[in-house]
Amino acid sequence: MTEHNTRLMGEAEVIALATDGSSYTDGAVQETIFLAQGCGAKIVVLNVIAVDSASVTGLRTSSMNVPQDVADYLDNIKNMAEDSGIECDIVIEESYYRPEKTIVDLAYKHNADVLVMGRHGKRGLLKLLVGSMTSKVIGQGFPQVLVVPHECSIKGERILVATDGSEAVITAVETAINMGKNCSNLREIHILSVASSEDELEKSKALTETVCAQGREQAPSVDFHPLAVVGKPAADVIAKTAEEKEVDMILIGGHGKGLSKLLMGHVTEKVIGKAHCAVLVLDKKKGEEESIPESGE
Repeated sequence: MTEHNTRLMGEAEVIALATDGSSYTDGAVQETIFLAQGCGAKIVVLNVIAVDSASVTGLRTSSMNVPQDVADYLDNIKNMAEDSGIECDIVIEESYYRPEKTIVDLAYKHNADVLVMGRHGKRGLLKLLVGSMTSKVIGQGFPQVLVVPHECSIKGERILVATDGSEAVITAVETAINMGKNCSNLREIHILSVASSEDELEKSKALTETVCAQGREQAPSVDFHPLAVVGKPAADVIAKTAEEKEVDMILIGGHGKGLSKLLMGHVTEKVIGKAHCAVLVLDKKKGEEESIPESGE
């Protein structure tokens, strides 16, 4: 596959939206249109149809069997986008092996900078079922995957970055600052570091202050707020703080191989399952180390 260098969120030119045509992706649709408006980006809607290869006789029809309700759902997305002045393409493709890989391959093929997916409305890790398509797609390691709950209120004014100082979250910090420079609606960025003990609190405070200072210098029109707290588990603290601060989006590092193996103890996956708002998972850059500290577990 040809290498594709994705642009940071604030400079996105193509946003891919993966949907199965069900209502649980309604929040993802709204978020995609909102982001496309803010960035002046094009939308590519991906509908991947999983096909049981064992049931295929070798004879294929020239057209794919798309249920009418799904076709109507896709047409509605296109109409909503075009009514908002956004270019929108619909891509429908069958997958005979791994639908999650097909989704990511299509995102790369269409030069997407961000891949948006839905999440069932009820919170809790068990609602983000192990083996679910959203989890599997994140496990493929696409650079920027935005997971949006079914019901998601979008204002675009506040975001939260969860950082532990590791290499895996450098991209999250860079993305937040970039959004501060390029997204006109963004007013506040909260930089959160969760310390596992009182002994680690000063280190967390210094980390958040450093990041905020960097942000204020590069994006002076946005208010940066350092937040350093002691608490366990870290995912609960992140999700609770995001709700208290009424943020629209949490930015967090994917921490590489943890999500691809769907480890239940992983902070990032827990945050996705618990958050009231959208969660942007940013994968590590190529060449970064695989070993990532899991603080706050």
